[in-house]
Amino acid sequence: MDDHTPIDTADGPAVETPGVGARRYETPPTGRPIDDPEAAREAGLAHNEHLKIGSRFLRGGLAEGLLKHATGAISDDDGQLVKFHGMYMQDDRDLRPERTKKKLDKAYSFMIRLRIAGGVVTPKQWLILDDIATTYANGTLRATTRQTFQYHGVIKSNLKRTMAAIDSCLLDTIAACGDVNRNVMAATNPAQVGAHKAAYDLGKEISDSLLPKTNAWREIWLDGEKVVGGEEEFEPVYGKTYLPRKFKIIIAVPPSNEVDVFAHDLGFIAILDKKNKVTGWNVTVGGGMGMTHGETDTFPRTADVMSFCKPEDALKVAEAVMTVQRDWGNRKSRKNARLKYTIERYGLDAFRAEVEKRIGKTLEAPKPYKFDGNGDRYGWTEGDDGRHHLTLYVPSGRIKDVEGGPHFLAGLRRIAQVHEGDFRLTGNQNVIIANVSSEKRQEIEALVDEYGLTKGAGALRRNSMACVALPTCGLALAESERYLPDLIDELEESLERNGLRDDEITIRMTGCPNGCARPYIAEIGLVGRGPERYHLYLGAAFDGSRLGKLYAEDVDASAIKTTLDPLFADYAKGRNTGERFGDFLIRAGHVAKTTNGPDFHERTGALTPAA
Repeated sequence: MDDHTPIDTADGPAVETPGVGARRYETPPTGRPIDDPEAAREAGLAHNEHLKIGSRFLRGGLAEGLLKHATGAISDDDGQLVKFHGMYMQDDRDLRPERTKKKLDKAYSFMIRLRIAGGVVTPKQWLILDDIATTYANGTLRATTRQTFQYHGVIKSNLKRTMAAIDSCLLDTIAACGDVNRNVMAATNPAQVGAHKAAYDLGKEISDSLLPKTNAWREIWLDGEKVVGGEEEFEPVYGKTYLPRKFKIIIAVPPSNEVDVFAHDLGFIAILDKKNKVTGWNVTVGGGMGMTHGETDTFPRTADVMSFCKPEDALKVAEAVMTVQRDWGNRKSRKNARLKYTIERYGLDAFRAEVEKRIGKTLEAPKPYKFDGNGDRYGWTEGDDGRHHLTLYVPSGRIKDVEGGPHFLAGLRRIAQVHEGDFRLTGNQNVIIANVSSEKRQEIEALVDEYGLTKGAGALRRNSMACVALPTCGLALAESERYLPDLIDELEESLERNGLRDDEITIRMTGCPNGCARPYIAEIGLVGRGPERYHLYLGAAFDGSRLGKLYAEDVDASAIKTTLDPLFADYAKGRNTGERFGDFLIRAGHVAKTTNGPDFHERTGALTPAA
């Protein structure tokens, strides 16, 4: 993994990037972002910047739009603002053709995402969230790749009822989407109790501290008290313009990287002593997965390990990193507005210097650490405090009752009724029944068996992830969640034939290049290009620290297996002891190594055909 250390040249600080060459960094801006409407127009800021400035701290026309019963939709501008409240307007794309033929409006509904720092909920909260799913949503809970829940199929007339129910269990949805710090993820490894608690505590503290202060959420959805008397609200951290784009923070505890710390804007990697006590945090900056097909100035990027900070400085570092991005991020072009592009534009040294200036101290150099993978540990684990934890495999995080298969919704509901610990969602879309006492373990185990819940799966399947894609995501170009299980069935046949059935290989699929299931850091990454067509990326690192490379373009779904077959065979014959699939493909010359984002689009394609 590159650290993008600048190289001094005659014309100023520059970086040497494979396929790009040396380039000079730009001079960072000074001052706060433009928040005057006229100045924003003169500066040519993106449309969303104007929306935020004029939104009255995220209110817009949402309250009025909810009263328009002639349509299940809201206006396009409010559709952007409602993201800050944790929602996306969607429609059922399976129904579009028939409704269009009948000249009917689209089947509009809303996806609602919760803010659950660290992914921890109590049994009481679980039961309320389950009831919401069956009362107002489509009868399922969806565990996301960002350690929270989301609902699908909530119609406009039920939005306020749904929000009130969420509020009743002391949860909310504000800042789960939008140009703000979103749900903070934290390591879920239950065996390292002290380290996990430190990770969770830091994640919760950051989440609470960087939460927008506007009262708009409670005012609109819960009929909360309105600001009156001409007194204007104030966002001390965000201001009127909030952030240039979404911002994601991760807390990781080695040796497990199940939260994919390198795929996010800001990360904290726990540095542990011999007793697994956290002595401080390595700080990572500039990761991100999204890109746009055909536009090479957009690319995924793995984060740089910038520095080390003491535990007492972590919150200040988090706020400083986010506010530098607030002030330096690109507000003219949203496709280049994430922190990863800010780092590329101004350089890591300048960015770190500004963070140090804002916290008032010099940060230390990063400390050594090691990750061994980015998957979950399935089955029962005993923590060092004697408590027991059961990680269940949930395909693509979809908690529902499967006819003839696991009854996840009913089973976890029944477990929540007797469980005395808590539940934890993982970054891999799975569920941990955590903090089970020795006395309760047998009862929980019996319920898991009764409802057919899965304590694991085949090696490829348990290292898989998929985004929702069709039919609800408006950005999806191809199937993902509905197709990946069938593809894995096909690939498992090939792996079995080559003696690789038990080999851990990561595979991830998304319906579009935004990369919500983080496919670019999977050893096998599939990204939708169109109906039943995918770009195939190979060569990423098993621990999530290196991006893959485009191996084959526009692969028909029916040809994915035949494309991978000879590579599996070559891997089985030619790998070294302990060598991972992604590492082998690079060593064997099948695909080029991606050093980081800027060379992601360089040297693509199959370099050496498999035998």
